[in-house]
This record gives sequence, structure tokens and C-alpha cells, in this order.
Amino acid sequence: MAIVSEGKFYPLGSSLTNNGANFAIYSEDATSVHLALFKNSDLNSPNEIIDIKEKDAHVWHCEVSGIGEGQLYGYYVNGPYKPEEGLRFNRNKLLIDPYSKSLNSKINWDDSIFPYDFRDGKTINNMDDTPFIPKSRVISDQYDWQDVKKPERRWNDTIIYETHVKGLTQLREDIDKSIRGTYSAFGSKKVVDYLKDLGITAVELMPIHQHVDDKVLVDRGLSNYWGYNTIGFFAPDLRYSAGQVDQVREFKDMVFNLHSNGIEVILDVVYNHTAEGNHMGPLLSFRGIDNRTYYFLDPANQSNYVDFTGTGNSLNVSHPQVLEMIMDSLRYWATEMNIDGFRFDLASTLARSLYNINMLSPFMNIIHQDPVLGNLKLIAEPWDIGPGGYQVGNFPQKWSEWNGKYRDSLRKFWRGDGGMIGEFVTRISGSSDLYSDGDKRPHSSINFITCHDGFTLMDLVSYNTKHNEANTEGFEGGVDENYSYNYGVEGKTEDREIIGMRYRSMKNMLLSLMVSQGTPMILGGDEIGRTQRGNNNAYCQDNEISWYNWNLNENQKNLYKFVHRAIALRRSNPVLARKNFFQGNVVEGTGMKDVQWLDNNLKELNTEDWSKPFLKCLMVWINGRSTSEVEYTYRKLTGGDLLLLFNASDKDIMFKLPNDTREWELYLDSNILDIDTLPMSLNSSNYLLKARGSAIMRQINHN
Repeated sequence: MAIVSEGKFYPLGSSLTNNGANFAIYSEDATSVHLALFKNSDLNSPNEIIDIKEKDAHVWHCEVSGIGEGQLYGYYVNGPYKPEEGLRFNRNKLLIDPYSKSLNSKINWDDSIFPYDFRDGKTINNMDDTPFIPKSRVISDQYDWQDVKKPERRWNDTIIYETHVKGLTQLREDIDKSIRGTYSAFGSKKVVDYLKDLGITAVELMPIHQHVDDKVLVDRGLSNYWGYNTIGFFAPDLRYSAGQVDQVREFKDMVFNLHSNGIEVILDVVYNHTAEGNHMGPLLSFRGIDNRTYYFLDPANQSNYVDFTGTGNSLNVSHPQVLEMIMDSLRYWATEMNIDGFRFDLASTLARSLYNINMLSPFMNIIHQDPVLGNLKLIAEPWDIGPGGYQVGNFPQKWSEWNGKYRDSLRKFWRGDGGMIGEFVTRISGSSDLYSDGDKRPHSSINFITCHDGFTLMDLVSYNTKHNEANTEGFEGGVDENYSYNYGVEGKTEDREIIGMRYRSMKNMLLSLMVSQGTPMILGGDEIGRTQRGNNNAYCQDNEISWYNWNLNENQKNLYKFVHRAIALRRSNPVLARKNFFQGNVVEGTGMKDVQWLDNNLKELNTEDWSKPFLKCLMVWINGRSTSEVEYTYRKLTGGDLLLLFNASDKDIMFKLPNDTREWELYLDSNILDIDTLPMSLNSSNYLLKARGSAIMRQINHN
């Protein structure tokens, strides 16, 4: 028998002590809480069950002597079962510690996991589910970071690569097969060198918190590949562990290797809902511990959940305990796991206070003031499906946002839609209409063409409609309006002309992304023309639909070289990553404005031109001295003027170049296949930009 003492009510979760381990769990409505301890040799039933006697501020706590790192445990929580009052206790169900930092397995689906009898969907189900529920693990947080510090990249120096730990590495033949798809593979020299060579400064990892594969997917032979179905906000998902060390240490090793090479790690986090679903969902953790605390419940019928997320439930962020759990989780990842920033899934839900969105909500206020989190990179997905959920441009200072308006505008412009010049200019200049107020800067706009949710870039230029049949869902999921264009053939083709137009279109969009003011984000694999075969909602495809195919043909290799060169241009020239918005004013000592928006004959465009349906070409003349001396000193760079040429029309267009005392070299052109011939000096005052093309010129003779 273990020796049990009072213990402490803080910190929550399990933590090692001098004598053993402390356990603390919050439950306001429970009548009793029992700690179940397990041996690795028998996970079907507890080795010992401890009745926790102490409770302070609704936290049940105890210290158990004689146990240490690796101890497996769970909780049985008892109380009333009155769904109509929001109470769903069941003493027969083993529950996962919400603060668990490590779990030993995935969910093994069984009818006993559900709180109701399947025969009528209402009668309480008292079957013991212990054998099928993951056990929490006591761990040590000790790790030697060897004085490797966080890179602390400035926002305007940041280039984000959104990717999936498994998807990026699963098919890389230059990585040991035994570790592919894992943290170890992602942190390997091959992958880190690839990212570093490409010019990436930050990886944004799709959810790595422990998540649940929905039973409905498992029954269809699928899984929740994306991972937006969290059950453990402190635990790195064991799916991505090679098993050579525990998943916590393996994850830290990955972060260590990335940081050692100057690459930041941003986590995509899902604090808006949990994996327990709606009122018909399983009893896994939060629901059985303190349902009325953790979830938004319908005031008219507390047996139902308010759902702002489309997943069946929404975490009640307005409750102090839920807010504390989220903040504890964020601080844990920031301090113990050395994470550099977070992208918040459906972040509008986190700003809801008593249903309505309030950017002065407790969550927004506390994260703004937090001395640790307030200095990290904070990125909002600025929408949810609730009323008033679309909040692009409305998040507070210190936040950046996924700019969905940038995505849609760039897609429409390069598809050839008319009347898009004005919108295109607004977006590539940093979306000042959204972010110039309130002391925000261009980096507040996370610019992207594609992301995990939707078509890849290759599919955007290959399919007019989504093709999600592999998901085996009758409604197929995914959005219907993608602003895509297949250039005459739906899907794969051998037509060289169509293939050429598709690659040219991808280059146009990626080049536009790299010369836009704001923070660029590339969807992993777009730089090599990755396809998902037209699936724009591949959340359940843990297979070659989602995994990156690294066997590249010549077109893909050329695309990579093009992207590599575009990123290099951005990183070497401060005027493409300004800290402040363009003002349209004359820069002292240069005699010209910081930026000019011109037609192909060097005529400055005016307000009336922005909406002309036939105007589909543009020249952007950027003053090479239009950013501060501090920027040049900081980057130890000098730069001349830049010309950005865009032609989204179906005809070739001759551009007149400024030829006063300036000489120009061609840095990139999306129509030139062999970019090894670039840069190329231009001996003419004109340049023919082919249909559906883009090009960049640099000034040669500058001081």
C-alpha cells in the first residue's frame, strides 16, 4: 500500500516531489475523487485506488510516496448524473487527467467508453471502461538545453512553413525508415538542413497535442490525421514518437535541433473545443470531471452543448478554471518545451465572453499581460462558426492573423478575375485597411495562398471542384468555393502546355507572396508541387494523399529552385519586409515616393483604375531607400530600387522600364524555366512580360 499524505493543491496535474508524486485535479461538483494507480504489466485494472480526502478551492489533492517517474494513473470521479442540469458523473469511467503531460496509448474504442446505453441513447451506461482508456504518466521536466536559446526572430524577418510532423517525413527515403513520421525524423539533420536551405525561419506545426481519432472515422478505416481533436493540452502526441525515448524528450530533442539552426517552432493549438464531442459523445476526461465548468452549456437545456466550432462542443473560456488551464498549458509549452509561438485554431471562440465576442475578454487581457506569453508570436485564425465569428482585422495588438482576405484576393487575381487590381494592391502592400489602426504593423497580416485546410497550390491550379470521395462522407466536406482554375483539364494531365501554365501560375502566386508586405506563410510541400488529388479537406487521410512525395520530376525541381530564389530575395532586401506600412510619400534624399503603382507605360494609377475590369497588369516601383537606416544596419545590407511586374491577363504585355540613370537586372521571371541563367542584365528600356506571368527587376547601379 502506498503512503498517502495531504499533498498540495498546486500545481494541477502530477508532479514529482522529494518523496514521490503530488496529484491535483479540479472538480467543483464532484462528491468524491479516486486516484487509480497502474502497473505497466496490468493496464486493465488499477493496482491501487486511493480515495482523495483533501480539497481546497475545488482542487482535490494528495501526495503519494514511493512512486516516481513513469507511474501510470487515472481518475474515477463520482457525483450526480443529471444531464438536464449539466452533471454527467459516472464512477465507473476512468478519466484522463486534463493536465497529463504524457499518455501511454491512444483511445481503444469500446461501447463502455460512452456514458449512455446504445440501445436507447439515454439510459446510463455503467460498464467499466478502464482497459480502453489511455493512462496518464508521471514525468520529469528535466532537460539539458545546453545554452541553446530561442532564435527570437523579429516578426518582419519571419517566413513561416506550415506543415505536419508525419506528412513531411513519412516518405523521405533519406531518413531511416524506423523513425519516419516522428519528432525524431522532423528534427533530423536532413529535414532541418532542408528547411534552413529553403530559407524558412519558423515551422508552424499542425496540432501535436494528444488527440483522439473519432470513432466514426476509425469504423471507416480512417483517422483524424490533422489532429484538431485534442484530449491532452499538455501532452505531445505519442503517434509521432519513434519510441526510442519517451515522447516528451523526443519532442524536446526536435525543438533543440531546430533552434540550434535558427528555426523557430510555432504550435497550432486547439483550445476552442475537446475531443468529447456533443451530448452523444464519449466520456473521456473533462465531461466526467466537471462538465459544467469546462463546457458552454445551453442555458435552456444543459444536457446540450453550445457549439461555436462545428465539433459538438466549445470550451467555456469565460470560466476562471478553464482559463487557468489554457494559460498553464501555454506557459508549459513556452517554458518547459521552449516553443516560440502559437497559432490559435478558431481563435474567435477564445474571445467569447458569455457567448458574444469581446476582444477585451479575460483570455485576451490575460495573455496580453502575461510576461512569458505576451512576448511570443501569437497568431489567430480569426473566425469561428458562431454569430459574429468572422473577426479578420479585429484582434488586439501583439496578435497576428491568418488573413483570409489576402488568400482569396490573390487567388482571384491570378485566376484572371476582372476588377481585382485595387484589391490585389491592398493585399500585397500589407492590408493596411485591416491592420493600420491601433498601432499595428504589416506583420499583423499572415499572408498565405494555401494552408492545410483546402487545396494545395498544385490542386488550386489543377481542379475546378473539390474531389473528397476518399473521405467516404456523402456530403464530402470541405468548402465549395476555392477560387481555383484547372486550365482546361480537371486533375492530372500529360498536356505540356497546360502543365506549363499550371507551374507558371504557382510561381506567380508564390512570388507575389514573397514580395508582399506582411508575414509570408507557405503550405509545406507547395514548393515542390505537392498534390492531394483534389481533396480539399484531407483531415482524415493519413496516407499518400497527405504525405509529401519527395520523388520530384524536373518541373518540381525547377519550382523548388524558383521558390528558393524568391525567399532569398525577400531575406536579402529590407524593403520587402518593412516594419511599417507604405505612406506614399517622397523619401528624403531620393526624390521619389516610397512606392509607386504604375501601369505598363509608367503611368501612375489612380483611384478610378483600381476597379477597372479590363486592367489586369501592374508595375510596382519600390524605392530602395524606403525603409529606415536602422533596417539596413541591422541586416548589414544595402539595396537598390525594385520593380515588381504582374500580368494576370491572357496576352503578352510590354512594360516600359524607368531608364533615367538606373540600370536593371532581371532577378526572376515565372516564364523562364532555367533560372540558373539569372540574374540577367537588361539592355533595353522595355520588357515583354508574357501572359499570366510575373517578374522582378533589381537596380544594379545603386549606392
